[in-house]
Amino acid sequence: MTGPAPSSLRPEHPVARPLAQLVAEFGLECRGDLDGVEVTGAALASSAVEPGDLYVGVPGRNSHGASYATAAADAGAVAVLTDEEGAALAAESGLPVIVTPEPRAALGAVSAWIYRTDENSATLFGVTGTNGKTSVVYLLNAILGQLGVVSGLSSTAERRIGETAITSKLTTPEASELHALLARMREEGVRAVAIEVSAQALTRHRVDGIVFDVVGFTNLSHDHLDDYDAMEDYFAAKLELFQPDRARRGVVTVDSDWGRALVEQSRIPVATLSSSPGSDSEWLLTVLEETLTRTSFALEGPDGRRLETSIPLLGAYNAANAALAIVMLVESGYDLDAIGAALARDGGIDAYIPGRAERLSGDRGPVVFIDYGHSPDAFLSTLNALRKVTEGRIIMVFGADGDRDTTKRTDMGAIAARGADAVVITDFHPRWEDPASIRAALLDGARGAVPDLELYEVPDPRAAFRTALSLAGEGDVVLYAGPGHEDYQEVAGQRLPYSARDDVRLALREAGWL
Repeated sequence: MTGPAPSSLRPEHPVARPLAQLVAEFGLECRGDLDGVEVTGAALASSAVEPGDLYVGVPGRNSHGASYATAAADAGAVAVLTDEEGAALAAESGLPVIVTPEPRAALGAVSAWIYRTDENSATLFGVTGTNGKTSVVYLLNAILGQLGVVSGLSSTAERRIGETAITSKLTTPEASELHALLARMREEGVRAVAIEVSAQALTRHRVDGIVFDVVGFTNLSHDHLDDYDAMEDYFAAKLELFQPDRARRGVVTVDSDWGRALVEQSRIPVATLSSSPGSDSEWLLTVLEETLTRTSFALEGPDGRRLETSIPLLGAYNAANAALAIVMLVESGYDLDAIGAALARDGGIDAYIPGRAERLSGDRGPVVFIDYGHSPDAFLSTLNALRKVTEGRIIMVFGADGDRDTTKRTDMGAIAARGADAVVITDFHPRWEDPASIRAALLDGARGAVPDLELYEVPDPRAAFRTALSLAGEGDVVLYAGPGHEDYQEVAGQRLPYSARDDVRLALREAGWL
């Protein structure tokens, strides 16, 4: 019998360190006796504590993490790191309490010390931007594998070391989990790591204690304005990754004003990439051919260097993701000719990206894609790519997040209406919001853009997809946007089981197409 899947990947053979040494090196205040106390890990949630851990209690939205110090002690924590308020709450646990003004801000450096991150010799790649981060991380991992390099990744979808993988809870894990993951990768002999870095990860200290060898920027578009007051604030969060204390080198896609601004304001050396002919960027991407199943492209760089290859993915936007991955590898020291030879040997980049323009249909009937895109720009890129290669109609199914950026909903509806021939609006993750009000905003956007649009409102996502499938036939495409790789729907505080990928396959079988 197998046990429950682990919630994080930690080193299997952690090396204990004296906690008194941590206190001394960081100049921290300690209340309690640390004589003989050794630490082997760190945890931000009491439910994640393992024996030997330092439990880190931080202020939360509803309660202070230090309130759970006794539960952490029962699970084997050897001490608590928290702030002054938390110290009083943690006192009854009986554990030594280490006090710092901002425990979350200290977590990265402390975790790096505990897990000896500075001893990790692997090349570290970080990818940020609004759309494409996950794809670039998987493309980096795929090309590294084709080069014979043992690699690992951390993405919105999963954390992966070779064949070992766990489902992700956050785009970028908390610092304690991320440093533990790097320590486990060191044990496994991983030589390169690709990490998806969200704006929130930078704002909330999740990648503190890490210096990336190369970081990449995909794009910046309307999203996450529930977390940031304006696009300028969202951009400023991303810009933090391009600072000397975060990274050594960068690669920036400059097909937007935001990309060009990032180059101007970066404080590390950056290489530039563009898909616009006549651009003064160092690297130029040219898309050669697009089909529903493959996109081929050429990449030209300084000194006449050139690579021509393909990806088993839809669209020019995915070619741009692949080009960014390749340039990042070159900037880290890999030879472009060696990359080209490996890709030529294998017939192109051998990549699978879960839930990103993932084709789920067979050889008969409509072509069905499921995609994680849930922003206006993501909709636009995918619909434009599909329109180029679709003989028949495009039917799109989508919803919008509840309790998240509400300002993008009208644009999402409008872009879907302009890009698809028929639109089915459904529920995605309503969370605590009224689902009908979310759908109403999307419907208003769609009707405002195309008043005579073939438009359907079907709240249940299972019924919504079947409605879309009933509208499609041979030569048509159904795009189900939003859920991607996810296996749940969040409603009123509950995560209800729902895998759109599994449901799409079931519906295709029911319709006789699989």
